[in-house]
Amino acid sequence: MKATLERTELLKSLAHVHRVVERRNTIPILSNVMLQAEGGDLKLKATDLDLEVTETISAVVETPGATTVPAHMIYEITRKLPEGSQVVLETSEDNSTMEIRAGRSKFSLQILPVTDFPDLTAGEFSNSFKTTAGNIRRLTDCTQFAISTEETRYYLNGIYMHTIENGEGLQFRAVATDGHRLAQAEMPSPEGAQGMPGIIVPRKTVGEIQKLFEDPEAEVQVEISETKIRFTIGSVVLTSKLIDGSFPDYDRVIPKNNDKELLVDRDVFKAAVDRVSTIASERGRAVKLSLSEGKLVLTVTNPDSGTATEELAVEYDSDDMEIGFNSKYLLDIAAQLESDGALFRLADSGSPTLVQESGETDALYVLMPMRV
Repeated sequence: MKATLERTELLKSLAHVHRVVERRNTIPILSNVMLQAEGGDLKLKATDLDLEVTETISAVVETPGATTVPAHMIYEITRKLPEGSQVVLETSEDNSTMEIRAGRSKFSLQILPVTDFPDLTAGEFSNSFKTTAGNIRRLTDCTQFAISTEETRYYLNGIYMHTIENGEGLQFRAVATDGHRLAQAEMPSPEGAQGMPGIIVPRKTVGEIQKLFEDPEAEVQVEISETKIRFTIGSVVLTSKLIDGSFPDYDRVIPKNNDKELLVDRDVFKAAVDRVSTIASERGRAVKLSLSEGKLVLTVTNPDSGTATEELAVEYDSDDMEIGFNSKYLLDIAAQLESDGALFRLADSGSPTLVQESGETDALYVLMPMRV
């Protein structure tokens, strides 16, 4: 195999694919990226057996062929080559090493046979639809923070995506929860998503989506089966296994009758929570919200270091009440809100609270209270 291409193009593509490769691998071939030169293209592929990313870029191919080289090594080498240089990738005659040449720099890497490289893309996809990268990014950005990191409840280690009928027609909805908070976002269902199975997209795949989908206007093709999801955006194809499990009936934890409404300026609230939580201990991040007409008092008490309070003017005209929340969870939700105001719908100090944008919104957040 021998191919020549721009350093910038190679680096950009390696940046997309090498992230999938785990730093520590018990299976040597999984530490490598596959390079396949054919026609006027170089195809790069990396996988961890659960997630696979491929990208095809232009190259001058003198000798077609394929090989695999250590992913993180070739990425670091390419990153340090001079800007604007032409990079030559060439395998040795005995197919034991690959040379990387650019200007006066020359590297020789050990290679593994391409026949050992696993393929994840087999299988039929029952549903296929197109949307924009911005739509997918919005659904994942709004919900990702609520994904559980608890491995025992593995079915919560991702975002649940499904279609659901509501008053505005068929919606494509994303939901994540860790049992303490829940995030839900939706958009009108794209043509082709009708009848799709409910799927759980793993946390690592969500992270890759957020890095790959840079241009919000770019068209994305989404293909779904019972066990896999595939995203195609430009020359990049991301294929991922889905989490094999049943997502809980999240709708029953979303409060429907919370009658106390608190409207607060999002930025003012966020800054105040951030300030008072400075003295909170790592273990007890509780912040107490004391509500009375037109007024909200935030209090944090840490037996080891003292107390902090801050008073805010708010729109609230229901009964006085006190409720506690994890300050980090409040900040996470405030960071997702796009409107100037944050609307809290409360019931009592022991019941879940609903948080939404102050205007029309297709995203909502549920937060379980803490004892304070």
